[in-house]
Formats: sequence, C-alpha cells, structure tokens
Amino acid sequence: MGKSYCTQMEAARKEIVTPELRKVAEKEQRTEQELMKLVAEGKVVIPANPVHKSLDPNGIGSMLRTKINVNLGVSRDCRDYDTEMQKVMSAVDLGAEAIMDLSSHGNTQPFRQKLCRECPAMVGTVPVYDAVIHYQRDLATLMAKDFIDVVRLHAEDGVDFVTLHCGITRKTIEQIRKGGRKMNIVSRGGSLVFAWMSMTGNENPFYEYYDEILEICREHDVTISLGDACRPGCLADATDGCQIEELLRLGELTQRAWNRDVQVMVEGPGHVPMDQIAANMKVQQTICKGAPFYVLGPLVTDIAPGYDHITAAIGGAIAAAAGAAFLCYVTPAEHLALPNLEDVHQGIIASRIAAHAADIAKGIPGVRQQDDRMADARRKLDWEAQWLQAIDPETARKIRASRAPEDDHSDTCSMCGKFCAVRSMNKALAGEQIDIL
Repeated sequence: MGKSYCTQMEAARKEIVTPELRKVAEKEQRTEQELMKLVAEGKVVIPANPVHKSLDPNGIGSMLRTKINVNLGVSRDCRDYDTEMQKVMSAVDLGAEAIMDLSSHGNTQPFRQKLCRECPAMVGTVPVYDAVIHYQRDLATLMAKDFIDVVRLHAEDGVDFVTLHCGITRKTIEQIRKGGRKMNIVSRGGSLVFAWMSMTGNENPFYEYYDEILEICREHDVTISLGDACRPGCLADATDGCQIEELLRLGELTQRAWNRDVQVMVEGPGHVPMDQIAANMKVQQTICKGAPFYVLGPLVTDIAPGYDHITAAIGGAIAAAAGAAFLCYVTPAEHLALPNLEDVHQGIIASRIAAHAADIAKGIPGVRQQDDRMADARRKLDWEAQWLQAIDPETARKIRASRAPEDDHSDTCSMCGKFCAVRSMNKALAGEQIDIL
C-alpha cells in the first residue's frame, strides 16, 4: 500500500505523523502535535526527499534550534571530489545539519548521487549552476525547458532542497540598469538568470514555469529555497528597493507553493549593518507569513576578508535571535577562494556559536543545559567534563595541552596557575589552606 501523502506538508495537513516528523519532534523536545501544526502552516520545513535514504532528518523553523548549512563543491580550479567528500564528512562531524553541493565543473551527478547515498545531513543544490555544466552548452543557447529539466534531475537524484531564483523578473533588469547599487547582483545564481534574460529577451524560466516546478517538488517532496537574487553584496545596498521588491514577490511565490503542499524556505540578505538586521527579519516574517528564513551571514562589515567567518557570526547571532531559522556558514576564505578543510572547520564552528547564542536568547528548550553543564565542570576544574560540553573539544584540548602549567598543576591552566580564582574559591569554601607561593 502506497503513501497517502506526497510531501511532509501534505501529511501534516492530513494529521499524519511521518517517521521524519516523529524524529524531529524528539530532537526538538516538542510534541508531535505541536510540530505537525507548524509544518502544516509552513512555519517549519522538514526537507526529506524519500530517495535520500541516509538522511537524519531535521526541522527548520524560527521556534526550533537554529540549523547550519555548509556550502561545498568542486570548481574549475579545485576539482578533487575526494577532498570535497572529506569536507562533507568533517562538516557532519562538526554538527552541520545541511550540505549544499555548489559544484560548477565536470560531471556533477555522481558526486550529488553519492551525497544522497551516504550523507546524513540534508542535501541542497542550485540547479541553475548545473544547467550549463549538464548540457555542456553556453548559457544563451539554453531553453527554459532545459532549466526545468535540471530541477527534475536533481529531485530524482535525491536532493532535499533546491535554491531557485524565482523572484527576479524582466522588471529587475531595468532596475539594475538604472543604477543606484554599488555591487549590482552578487548572487551567482541570480547573475546567471539575469544574464540569460538579458541575452535571450525571455522571462525568468523559474518564475514563468513556477507551477511546473511546484509539481516536480510536490512529486519528490523537495523543499524550495526561494533564492534572493537581489541580496545586498555590500552594506551600501542593504534593504534597498531591489531587495524588498524581490522579497514581496517571494512572499507571493511562498503562498503559491503552500497551496500545492510544497514546503518553502526563503533566503535572506548577505551584507547588512547590525542596526538593520532585526528589521530585515521582521519584514520577511510579515511578507512571507512566517516561512523559515535562511540567511547568508549576514556580514556586518565589508572590510574583513580573511575574517568573514567572524563578521558573519556576529550578524548570524543577531539574525537568528530576531527570527532567522537557518544560517549558511561563511568561512575565512569568503570572497577569496574555495575553502579548504581548515576554513570549513572555522566557518562551521563560528556559525554554530552564533546559532547556539541565538537559541539561548530565544529560550529554545534544552539549549542552555549544555552551558550549565560547562559551568559545573569549570567550577570543579574538571577538564574532561569540559571537553564533553565544548563546541570544539579537539581545539580546546590542543590549546591546553600545548601550554600546560610548568609545575603540572592539573587543576589550573597556565594563565593563572595557583592564582586561579576558581581554585582559590573552592579551597576557601572547603576551609582549606590556599597555597599561592
């Protein structure tokens, strides 16, 4: 007997508890009924393509734990798929809940299929990147149908969500050409759609054939991530007319997807001054009726190449505390190069810190307990217990081991030694002699 539903949203609306929903409810310390209502309303998505057999499902929504996405994939200058798979498994080990394969060179399908066979994290793609590669033809020679067929191919391969730049139209071409932006369009997918429209004179195929795309996504339970082609690429372009007009269109497209039981999340800005971040989140929540918001950073300054994982973590913490549900990690290599393994490590940890800090501020059930356990371990000067609670225990261990106290006082570190306040207080409260010299 076959399933009586096509998508997680349809199941929730029929009050069917799917295995994926049951597992997410357990992870999030929510009842199945609570979560089912949120999925039915579109406020939580559970990206879970049935073909992705190795998936460990997660929910994305502002009232759940903030999730982390990691962008990977080969390019013309970095073509080693084995290295990319190493990054994938490292990212999963470090706690990333989603992997986006942004490969833009060679035969991309085997790697994408391998991800869907072996990777327990959600897998996402941007089909427009793959269109030129898949057909091995120049952009201007592609037909609208070619783009739609690649969406279908990715769905059949097992990806859980696809980023589609549906919100820019021919009107956007005129807006950009009239000027006013410092950085024009910095979205790679958005620029490809813009270029295709400019060269062919046709409407955006992802907008024009949106209903056909919805049928594909419904059939395969692929979540649509509505891409923000006009996201600001510098602080000067933040919250401008192009960004907001596209967001209005994404709000309309969100409702059209919901009408077909297709899950949707909405992508948000990349570079935003700190004082505008909360407002951006509230505007999106209003226009898109609470659909989960997926943000790239946002980066709060433009002057930190080599350190953009830090500028993104600052923005990500503010964004998630104000309602963003999904943070796309940013690495130290952002704007500079394809990230290596160490860049991936640093980017994920920075994003996870931002997400955790925001979840504490939002009062997400169970999140603060880890911090409380760390405080208990520090009070007891129990280093092994501290490693168990650390977000990156390997790095913490290495730092301590490399700079241990000379006289081997295992209960202190080399910063304070016997001047350690925690040690002194423990001894004083226990009525013991405090030896300093």
